[in-house]
Amino acid sequence: MTARRSRVPRFYFNFRSPYSWIAYRDLMDRFPDVAQVVEWHPWWEPDADGERRMAEHQRSFPYTAMSRDKHLYILQDVRRLTTDRGLAVTWPVDRDPVWEVPHLAYFFALDAGCGPAYIERIYRARWKEGRDICDREVIAEIAADLGLPAAVADRMAGAADDPELRAGRGLRALLNLSRDGAFGVPFFLLGYDKYWGVDRLPAFAEAVRSRAAPTPLDPSAPAPPDGADFVAARSGDQGHAGGCG
Repeated sequence: MTARRSRVPRFYFNFRSPYSWIAYRDLMDRFPDVAQVVEWHPWWEPDADGERRMAEHQRSFPYTAMSRDKHLYILQDVRRLTTDRGLAVTWPVDRDPVWEVPHLAYFFALDAGCGPAYIERIYRARWKEGRDICDREVIAEIAADLGLPAAVADRMAGAADDPELRAGRGLRALLNLSRDGAFGVPFFLLGYDKYWGVDRLPAFAEAVRSRAAPTPLDPSAPAPPDGADFVAARSGDQGHAGGCG
C-alpha cells in the first residue's frame, strides 16, 4: 500500500505513555515554534467497540502489547530521561483503564477552545499528580479547573459513552493513526517521513523548520510586480499547547 502524504506535520500524542509526556515537554520547552505549526492528533488503545469499528473499515490498531521485560526497562529508561530533564514523575496506577475516557474528552475540550490547556492539565494530572485520568470524575474536575461550564464538563466526563462521538471523530482518529502507520507514541509525521520516539523529535523539528524556512531568492529572477499579493499558508489550530479560551 502506498504511504499517505500528510499536508502538514503531525504529532500523535497519547496520555498513557510516559514517552509521549516527555516528548510533549520537549516540544513545548525546546521547540515551541514547531509546536505552533504541527497538527495534534490523539492516539489511544481502543477498547473492543473501537476495534470493532476499525475492523468494519478493514483497519486494525497498529500496536503490540509489551512484554514484562520491556515494561521493566521502561521504568528505568523513563527515570533516566526525566532525571536528565529535571522532571519529577509520579507513577500512576491504572485499574481497568478505558483510554477513550481522557482521549475522546479532548475533542470536546478542543471545541470549547481549551484543547491545548486540556492536554497540559491531563499530562500534569497523570504524570505529576499520579491521578487516574480514566476516572470520569477526574475528567469533570479538570474541565471545571479549566473554567468550562458544567454542561461542557458533563459532556467531557461522559465522552467515552457518547455513541455519536465514537462513531464520528473518535473513529476517524483511529482510522487516521492506522493509515499513517502510527504503531507507537510519540509519533511524528512530515510528508512521507516518519519519526518514532522521543529521541527522533530533534530530527523532526529540524525537518519542520527547514521546510518552513523561506527559499533564498534568485538575484537574477525578475522582481514581483508592485502590489502583488502574497499569502502565507499555515496549519489550523489542532490543539497545540497554550492558553484556554
